[in-house]
Amino acid sequence: MISYLLGSDADAYRYLVLLCLTCSFLLTVVLLKVLQASLPKDGGRAFAVNGALSQGKPRGAGIVFILVHILVVLVLLPVDRELIIYMIMLLAAMLSGYLDDASKTPWGEYKKGIIDFIIALVVSLTYVNFNSTKLVIAINGASITLHPAVYVVLAVILIWASINVVNCTDGVDGLSGTLAIVTLISFYVVFSRICGNLLYCAVILSFVLCLIGYLWYNASPSKLLMGDAGSRAIGLFIAILSLKSGRPLLFIPLAFVFIMDGGLGLIKVALLRFLKIRILKNTRTPLHDHARKKIGWSDTQTVYRFTIIATAICMAYLYVITAL
Repeated sequence: MISYLLGSDADAYRYLVLLCLTCSFLLTVVLLKVLQASLPKDGGRAFAVNGALSQGKPRGAGIVFILVHILVVLVLLPVDRELIIYMIMLLAAMLSGYLDDASKTPWGEYKKGIIDFIIALVVSLTYVNFNSTKLVIAINGASITLHPAVYVVLAVILIWASINVVNCTDGVDGLSGTLAIVTLISFYVVFSRICGNLLYCAVILSFVLCLIGYLWYNASPSKLLMGDAGSRAIGLFIAILSLKSGRPLLFIPLAFVFIMDGGLGLIKVALLRFLKIRILKNTRTPLHDHARKKIGWSDTQTVYRFTIIATAICMAYLYVITAL
């Protein structure tokens, strides 16, 4: 890895991070331009609002920008064993999503659920192996220490939820990518101001630059789509950051719009399927479909307004926890 060849000189490290971020953006933009014709084509979604507009567009762009992120981080940054495992799991989440994107017959929910569980379990066990199980539970820094087994169970739930709520939010040009940038920049503030973890600051910004490169093509009207290859990996990465911050509950405010948009649909379907309980009868889920179909927002208005809500919540919460 280049970082080890340069040693610990602070100036050299800054230039290395700058190179990392530059490569993340430029490689994403160039490779998506070159490779988009090789990506699988979207078949459209019969029950989604404006789903037919996606038909025929290249899908699965996540395989490009996630691979760029992983390779740039591993080659240019001073990664440790823990981060290497996280990058491997990010690769696994991306590949499982891409294979589903490319499959003529979509994978079943249970098959994807088992894969998500395995990935979540590996990440949870890795975190507990390398870190304390102390959990910060309040804005003022109050914390509790959980038994490792309890922490693993709760971490698996968090990771599974994050993967799936982000995946469900990916239904409007630019929505998931833009919301993810807001969430990741918020975590950057946490890692820089509270955790003091410069390595993860660089890793976060690398991911953000890859997303910005992707949004160059995904801004409405989109030329390509990230597919499950991108959304599932984004959800996993957000969950990893939540754990690594030592404040997993940060996931709630910093990913609030993801939770509401994608999570309500998951709850609605689960209650109906397993308990025969109907909720939100007059509300379409994901909520971005309700905003477009029932309220009459355009795709652009939906992205802007959801992003405004997410930004306002993140800024308010970050002010509170950094001002203490």
